[in-house]
Amino acid sequence: MSRFSRFMTLSQKALPRTSSCLNRPWTRAGGVASSRLFSSSCSRFSTSPSSQDPSILKSSVSPTAAASTAAAPATATTTMETPTVAKAKAALEAISGTHPIYMDFQATSPLDYRVLDSMLPYLTGVYGNPHSRTHEYGWEAEKAVEKAREEVATVINADPREIIFTSGATESNNTILKGVARFYQNRKKHIISVQTEHKCVLDSLRTLQEEGFDVTYLPVQTNGLISLDDLKKAIRPDTVLVSVMAVNNEIGVIQPLEEIGKICRANKVFFHTDAAQGFGKIPLDVNRMNIDLMSISGHKIYGPKGVGAAFIRRRPRVRLAPLLSGGGQERGLRSGTLAPPLIVGFGTAARLCREEMAYDHEHISRLSKRLINGLLAIPFTSLNGDPKSRFPGCVNISFSYVEGESLLMGLKNIALSSGSACTSASLEPSYVLRAIGQNDEDAHSSIRFGIGRYTTEAEIDYALDNVHKQINFLRNLSPLWDLVQEGVDLSTIEWSSH
Repeated sequence: MSRFSRFMTLSQKALPRTSSCLNRPWTRAGGVASSRLFSSSCSRFSTSPSSQDPSILKSSVSPTAAASTAAAPATATTTMETPTVAKAKAALEAISGTHPIYMDFQATSPLDYRVLDSMLPYLTGVYGNPHSRTHEYGWEAEKAVEKAREEVATVINADPREIIFTSGATESNNTILKGVARFYQNRKKHIISVQTEHKCVLDSLRTLQEEGFDVTYLPVQTNGLISLDDLKKAIRPDTVLVSVMAVNNEIGVIQPLEEIGKICRANKVFFHTDAAQGFGKIPLDVNRMNIDLMSISGHKIYGPKGVGAAFIRRRPRVRLAPLLSGGGQERGLRSGTLAPPLIVGFGTAARLCREEMAYDHEHISRLSKRLINGLLAIPFTSLNGDPKSRFPGCVNISFSYVEGESLLMGLKNIALSSGSACTSASLEPSYVLRAIGQNDEDAHSSIRFGIGRYTTEAEIDYALDNVHKQINFLRNLSPLWDLVQEGVDLSTIEWSSH
């Protein structure tokens, strides 16, 4: 049985119940069935498959999962798959031995099957418009949407009324930045952000600059973190908003949100954070951290694509001019019919992240340490970003004397990235790495490794083995590497030009 098939079986065992319209009874052996494919508690049983055959990894089964299945009586669980789930399972079975190992979790994450199962009723039988208030179809859809709103709010200790559903973090960032700036533009026209923000934040701010707003872009230190003193000095009487990303999408550093929140609250400035990479992965409390506005994404937490949320504080109230005009849905801040299937899936994903955050963090931290230690054992490599204040699932490494794109091409059996998925088509070196002081050569030699909920130790070992081989292969082709081996300082060489 493949890894995906085992995950499907265990996911169904873990469901305590489903919507009654599916008419599927779920029981759990002993009341404690685990949907997890991988556990940190049984590493002594793990085996190391051949590094040359990724299909072996794809067909391997976690010993914990095997033990869990073996321990359950054969008659303990009765499961019935819907045609949709069965087709999804078949599709994953078909690619399980041919697709590369996935290590690009900052770009997106796979849909958790528990999330898929929660969405199915709202794709078929419960198809009402959640804004229809005159019949049961609308009432059912609205109830599901409000339940999901509560789940998202609980993760960050917010009031459900402060959650506005959007199509994703990009829309949330645009809505918040442009909406707040335009609402208060007659009194305040200064905004503070950071040079290493996501492209949608930077582009939104450039649009506001064209409209006459003044924007200060704070530099970051070599560890990727801002200086709080720089922030204090940048605040002016006409500053309306400070926008700082929670977890950087390229190097994974976690900014000091609580300290930033205190500074903003003391100066009566709104504080916004793009938490697309942090929501559900690190503890976030909008009240303790004095966060007034937050952008959230669904597909980064094993939920569906095309859905996200914006947290907009009610007390003290934050006002903003809406980007979309229409029926006045979502407190008049985001008009348009909501998508119950996506929102229900988003809510389920948020609940699972909240319930399993401690386990996920321990699992990812353990694999991250193994990966980092293995990669830094290669000569002339370095970790980008602060080694302590970071999300362990994002590992960005520079491999000197190697072209990053060539390394990616050589690692065709591993899905990796050299930076943000939103700018991966660009041949320019990462502006984030430039901001932390990397030269163009080192920025071009950097690779981002993503670790997630379903990454296995075997996959980490497979990646390490292949990276070591490719680095050696590419460096042996380089005449510069020969000079380095001979002890020549390349910076002292005067290169002739033609």
